[in-house]
Amino acid sequence: MTSWKDGILLKVVNVVVYFLFLGSNIYTIAAPNDIYYTGKETYITPAPWAFLIWTLIHLLLLGTVIYQFTASGKKVIIDGISWRFPLLGILNAIYVNLWATHHYVIAFILALFVSSAVTHIYYIVKKHHAPSTTGDEIFVHLPFSLYHGWTTVLVVLTAFEAFGVNALHERAGVWTKVFVFLGLFFLEGTAATYAFSSPEGDLPASIAILWSLWAIFAHQTRSGFVHWSSLAFAILAALWTLKALYSLVTKWRGGGIMLEDEERAPLIGGR
Repeated sequence: MTSWKDGILLKVVNVVVYFLFLGSNIYTIAAPNDIYYTGKETYITPAPWAFLIWTLIHLLLLGTVIYQFTASGKKVIIDGISWRFPLLGILNAIYVNLWATHHYVIAFILALFVSSAVTHIYYIVKKHHAPSTTGDEIFVHLPFSLYHGWTTVLVVLTAFEAFGVNALHERAGVWTKVFVFLGLFFLEGTAATYAFSSPEGDLPASIAILWSLWAIFAHQTRSGFVHWSSLAFAILAALWTLKALYSLVTKWRGGGIMLEDEERAPLIGGR
C-alpha cells in the first residue's frame, strides 16, 4: 500500500520550490516600481492583463503539489516527473527575477532553459502518463499544457525585449515589422500545432497563446501594421482553439457512446 510518506524528500522539495516560484511572481506584482508598466516596451508587448495567466498556473500547480500526496499523484509527479519539477521552479524563479530587473539578454537565455524544462515535463506527461483519473487531468495535464503554451509566448516576448527596439523611443522600421510579423506567425503556428498535435488537440496550450495574441492586439496601437497583424493572427489562433475544443468535446461524447455500448453488451449477449 502506498503511503503519503513515500518519496517524502522530493515532495517537501516540490512544496518549498513551489512557494519560491510563487513568491517570485508575487514580487513582480507587489514590487513598488510597477514592473508590468515600467519594463521595456516593444512592438510585441501585450497588455498587462496577459500576465494574469500566471495566476491560473499557480492555482493549478498548488493543486499539483497537494495531489502529489495521493497514490495517483505520486505515480505521475514523483515517479514520472521526478526532480524536473523543482528544477523548473528554480529556473523560472531566476528568469522572473532577471526579467523584473531588466536584464533582458540573460533573461532570454533563462527563458529558453525554462521552456526546455517545461517541454521535457510536457513530453513525459503526454507520452507516458495518459490521465487515468480526474486528478491527473486537472492537476497534471492541465497545468503543464497551459504552462507549455505560456512559456512559448514568454520566449518570444523576452527575445524582443532583449534584442528589439524600444517602442517608446523608436518608430517601427521595416525590419522591426518583419520580425514582429514572424513572431506573431510563430505564435499562431504554434497554436495550430497544439490544436492538431493529437486527435483531441491540446486546448489549454492553444488558449494560452490565443490569450496572448489578443493581449498584443489590444495593447499595440502605435503601429497600425502590428495592431492589425496581431488581430489577424489572433483570429486564426481562435479558429485553431475552436478546433481543439470541438475535438475535445467529440472525444468526451464518443467516450460516452462507448460506455453506453459496453453497458448494453451483457444484455445482448444474454439473449
